Amino acid sequence: MTKRALKRMAREGAFDERQFDDDAKVRRLPTARGWTPMPQNDDREQGYLKTIRPRSPGQQALIEAIDMRSLVLALGPAGSGKTYLAIAKAVEALEAGKVGRIVLSRPAVEAGESLGYLPGELEDKLAPYLRPLYDALSDRLSMKSVRALIVEGAIEIAPVGFMRGRTLNNAFVVIDEAQNCTYVQLKMLLTRLGWNSTMVVTGDPGQSDLLPELSGLARAADRLEALPNVAVVRLSDRDIVRHPLVADMLGVL
Repeated sequence: MTKRALKRMAREGAFDERQFDDDAKVRRLPTARGWTPMPQNDDREQGYLKTIRPRSPGQQALIEAIDMRSLVLALGPAGSGKTYLAIAKAVEALEAGKVGRIVLSRPAVEAGESLGYLPGELEDKLAPYLRPLYDALSDRLSMKSVRALIVEGAIEIAPVGFMRGRTLNNAFVVIDEAQNCTYVQLKMLLTRLGWNSTMVVTGDPGQSDLLPELSGLARAADRLEALPNVAVVRLSDRDIVRHPLVADMLGVL
């Protein structure tokens, strides 16, 4: 029997679907609801944006501090999630409309080796230094969205040297790798904070590419910790979420 004849029989009521009840090869779509290939479990956590959840008490304290304070200093070893959590909270604030833009800044300091005069325009020369910030953003947003937001001015990524003289209002500011900033640079950066803004300063005082007496992060954190409206969160080896060997190495190096 042709498909057209079967359709006509079903439409006219002469088609008895019960004749296929015992045939395992025939499956009918459910008629009670619209069919969808997605599972009907509304409690699933899968989504385009990953759900941010702290993996240690230190990370929990950092998230709570960002929610409660306008200025947060996050000090801890590599791999403890300082930059990732800060940028994740920045994207969250931007999408919720709490701020109008995200400003990410990082010192352009080589990690122990001179890269010389890189070719290209100024943006091309600075790209290797700012690449970790792009990586963290692309984990929260698609690169297409990141590029569009940068063109619109909703996301700005700039080295520390370009921050002097600015007032950052209605912004979420993240200062990454602050251990490579001098005390004078940190003082300049911290005073950029404007109205309705949040600033998170992240860094590891134990991995500075500057001479120990030049890095100003530890000294600034010790002085600001006494202020009631400033949160200083000190992460430890137990907060590291990279390969377990990283925590072991940092414990002996």
